[in-house]
Amino acid sequence: MYPCMQEILTSLSDPTRRAALAILWDGGEHCVCELMARLEASQSRMSRHMKVLREAGIVLDRRDAQWVRYRRNPDLAPEFASVIDAVLAAETRSERKVA
Repeated sequence: MYPCMQEILTSLSDPTRRAALAILWDGGEHCVCELMARLEASQSRMSRHMKVLREAGIVLDRRDAQWVRYRRNPDLAPEFASVIDAVLAAETRSERKVA
């Protein structure tokens, strides 16, 4: 299933999901345990958020023993990746203005 723009935008509507994407967007693979620690989220909460991102086609997951590792979907259409880039950049600029 290929994502649609509505799924992409819906998945970006939550601040925790945007924060997780900001971590994953570096191109590396990150354990859900790292996301939990950095975002101060419980395992169940983080897993729910990551499920939304996975189902939207934004991230891919891989089981590694007891943990799941997530990474940016390299096959995400460039126009969707551009939307995510813009949202993350706008949020970063907004956070700098507040600080």
